[in-house]
Parts: sequence; structure tokens; C-alpha cells
Amino acid sequence: MDFMTGMKRTNYCGELRMADTGKEVTVAGWVQRQRDLGALIFVDLRDRTGIIQLAFDEGCDKDIFDKAFSLRSEYVVMARGVVRERSSKNKDIPTGDIEIEVKELRLLSKSETPPFEIVENCQTSELTRLKYRYLDLRRPDLQKNILMRHKICKITRDFFDENGFIEIETPILIKSTPEGARDFLVPSRIHKGTFYALPQSPQLYKQLSMVAGFDRYMQIARCFRDEDLRADRQPEFTQIDFEMSFVDTEDVLEIGEKYIKRVFKEAIDVDITGSIPRMTYTDAMNRYGSDKPDTRYDMELYDLSETVKDCAFGVFTGALQGGGSVRGITAKGAYNTLTRKEIDKLTEYVKGIGAKGLAWARIAPDGTVASSFAKFMTEDEMKSITQVAGAENGDVILIIGDTKNSTVLSVLGSLRIEVANKLGIVPGDKYNLIWITDFPFFDWDEETQQFIAMHHAFTAPMDECLDYLETDKANVKAKAYDLVLNGIELSSGSIRITNPDLQKRMFSLLGLSDEEAYEKFGFLTDAFKFGAPPHGGMGIGLDRLVMQMLRCESLRDVVAYPKVQNASEPMTECPAEVDPQQLKDLGLDLIK
Repeated sequence: MDFMTGMKRTNYCGELRMADTGKEVTVAGWVQRQRDLGALIFVDLRDRTGIIQLAFDEGCDKDIFDKAFSLRSEYVVMARGVVRERSSKNKDIPTGDIEIEVKELRLLSKSETPPFEIVENCQTSELTRLKYRYLDLRRPDLQKNILMRHKICKITRDFFDENGFIEIETPILIKSTPEGARDFLVPSRIHKGTFYALPQSPQLYKQLSMVAGFDRYMQIARCFRDEDLRADRQPEFTQIDFEMSFVDTEDVLEIGEKYIKRVFKEAIDVDITGSIPRMTYTDAMNRYGSDKPDTRYDMELYDLSETVKDCAFGVFTGALQGGGSVRGITAKGAYNTLTRKEIDKLTEYVKGIGAKGLAWARIAPDGTVASSFAKFMTEDEMKSITQVAGAENGDVILIIGDTKNSTVLSVLGSLRIEVANKLGIVPGDKYNLIWITDFPFFDWDEETQQFIAMHHAFTAPMDECLDYLETDKANVKAKAYDLVLNGIELSSGSIRITNPDLQKRMFSLLGLSDEEAYEKFGFLTDAFKFGAPPHGGMGIGLDRLVMQMLRCESLRDVVAYPKVQNASEPMTECPAEVDPQQLKDLGLDLIK
């Protein structure tokens, strides 16, 4: 039986208003709830645009009235009727001034009682809601997020099209190449014993598109990384990817900045005024202990090394003698919040992320100082510390010293965030964007005791660093840049190497022999021999961008069908075992 015969939807539930009074309409959706008042029945009908009230009263046909009486939550219905003004209005919903006096009602599908109520801010456990994600996605708050994601994608395509970019789809099945994280591998049935990889990014193909002469490429690209999950990370994610020819860093940042301003204004009506501030990597680390600083609040790091170099506190002097530093942060007005008990918790926290301990000083409102190290200090030394710290009565000073300066900075950077959250000083209504530039080209790896690439192997070094690539790796800077929003890295990009000789030199510095480099990347370096234009670009994390714009706490709130912490999907229960015949066809056997 065709339940739709003779009835076609004319309007979505949430779009009707007082101006539609007297109009005959047909709506369809899910029953949010039914209210039986005896001679009156009201049904709240929900679709992706909102809720409209259906009214069944004395003038209603008995069969329709009885059918309305039988409706339950999540039944799917279609209703035809006349829009009229409500006698009892609901100011909490946009359609609250009107209702539909129903003339015809069709039940399209019944529903079992759902495992949780389909309402905003549902308190049912996330695991249960992910198991029934198709029900979870009916909730208005999640639907709004997914609809906003769609809107952002539309704005994105419009912006790049208007600026001369061509959308090119790059392959999903590619050659496995090292890009910093593990590849997801796909076995080949036809070429047994060989594997495709799922792309961590479209990096190589978008560079080849520049060699091909397309000049400006963009793609809303699916990417895959086999790594542990966090709140802002999924094994598969979406990247707003673009590349430009005949450009330098300034050109790429200009396009990136224009795009961000456009998407914020059109999607959520937020004006990003003026130029997005810039900060070098070195300044970001020294001031915030992070290359993705959250600049919505103060509490910057400061260096106490010179101040404490001659003190009698062995923790400080030992760190300095070992080539490290002593640095701190000041929590303003935190005396009552950061009690001794709370500081003990912070001490355990910093120990868990690499520090040996936490030195502290609490300055009472009356000026009395309690400290873990004051007994080793002279009065003048303590005074100097409080001056450098900018500390006043009611403040708390937190200090880290270590023989490794990188440890001091990273621990204080994390501690700064932890303390800010404890104090509740992170403003929730700000969008602070910042470009981070002048990244180091190499990063020192403590485990292997050698320099490794901080970026992918195709990032160009600064021109002035070419003469000492081999001799002074610690001071080589890259033509690389990140866009950071509220302490979250939104994008990463660089100007690329296009000189085959320089690319070969970089492979060598990264420990790849000529043979290894050619085996992995020969198709790219061969392409550079045929006239490669200077080019660069970046990838902006769409999931993270939407999450930050909508102030969500997790990527799972803005991804329709996400994975959970162990990279599985509760709804379909993947990953899952496959039929033995499939393994046989692929020439694979499983290690028990």
C-alpha cells in the first residue's frame, strides 16, 4: 500500500509562521509527544527544521481523532490541515504562535519505545546514544550541528570557487608513504602481497596538480590516520585542503585569512576584524609553552633563570647547571582556589607529564607568603621572584625547573591550561585566532638522539638557512605556518620544495638513501624535473573548525557517524571479522 498517495508535503514543520494563518498545508515528521486532554488532542510533530503543534478538536473527524489518540513518540506521520493562531502560545519555539487544525492524518510508520528520549541535552550515556546513532541524530541539537557543517561546506566551496580554485578529487587508494602517523592499509586482491594505503592527506597529489598546471586546487578531502583518539581527533577526518602556484607564504596566509573571515561571518555571523595576529614559534613557546597557544586569557610564562641562578635551592641551580631553565606562571587572585590540597594535585599532574616536581608560592591577601622553596631563598631573592612574576597579594606562583628547556616549556604550557580551567577564567564567548610562523625545520628526538623532520619531507626551508642545513640543524627554520583557534590547531601548511636537488638533499638529511627516497617518492621528484611552479598551501581541519565555531566539546558532536576511543563504531560494531574466503582471496592469513 502506498501511504503517500494523494498527499505531498508542502512545508517543513519549523518554517511556518503567523503569516501562514489560513493556509492549507501538509507536513510530515516524527511525533515528539502526544497530549490527550479528553475533547482535545495535541501532537508535537518534529522534523529537521523544528516542531509544529497539530490540533485535533471537536470539529475533527472521529476516525482522525481516534488515530491521533493512538499516536506515540517517534511514530512517523503526515498531516494535512489549516494553519491557525494558537489560543495558548509557546514563546520557546519559533512556531509557538500557531498550530495546524488537522483535516487528514496518515500513520506512515510505527516505532518501538526508543532507548532514550529524543530531546536536546540528553543525559543518556554517550555509548548508548552512539549505539543508536540514527536516533541520536534526530535530537535537535545534533541536527543543528550537522546542518551547520553542511552550511560551512557550502560556504567553503563558494569561497574557493570565487577565488579561482578548482575542486579536484584525489585518490583514496594510494601508495603508502611515511607522513608522521600510521597508515591504514588496504590489501590488493589482484596484486597479492601488495597494499594500498588510505591517505593521511592529499599532499602529494595536490602538489602534482600544481605541476599539472591547474594553478589553484581545493578539495574537501577525507583523510585517515591510524592513531590513538582524543576529543579533537578521529581515525577518519575531513580536511579543507588547498594549494596555490606562483605564491609565497604571504599569498597563502592571505587566502586562508579571507576564508576564515568569510566562513565565520556567513555561518555564525561573527566578524573577525583586522588582520589575524602572528606569532613566531619561538615566541609562542616562550610565552605560552605551546605552539598552539590559547590567547583568550593571560597567565603567560616568564623566565626566572637569571633571578635564581645564585640561590641556595638545588632544584633551581641544578636545572640551570644542566643546561635547562627555571620558569613560572602566576595565577592571579588564585589564593583561595589553589589551596595546598589543590597544589598537591597539580604537583601530581605535572609529574605525570614529565616534570620532576612543582615549586610554588602562595601570597595571602595580607601579604604573608607560604612557599615550598622560600627557606632556601634570601628575602631579596624572594622579592625579585615576585617582581618578575608580577605577583601581588592573593596570587599564586607556580614554577618548573628542569635540565631540559623543552620539558619546562611544555609542562608549564599544559599547567597553564589546567590552572585556567580550575580558575574558570577561559572566556567562552571569544574566538581568538593566531598564525604561528617560523617553525623549526628539525625537531630533536630524545629517543633516537637525532634530529627528525618537524613537518613532512616536502616543506621548504627558509632561504637563509640553506647554507647550514647540514651543519646547524637546530637553527634551521621552515617556510611553515599553522592557524590556531582558542588553543586548537586548525590548519597546518607550508611552501613546498620544488627543486629536485634540494628535495634530494632533504631526503638525505632525513636519513633516506637515494634508493629509498626514489622508491617512495620517485614519482614526485620525477615530476619536478618537468617544470614545477613554486607552490604552497594548507589543510584546515573541517571537523575541528565546526567543533570550535559551535563551541562543542568533542568532534563526535559534529561528525554524523563517529568512532569512539578505541577506534570502533558501536552502531555497526566495526571493525569486525571477515569471512575466511575473503582472506583467502586476498592471499592473507591471520597471526593468532
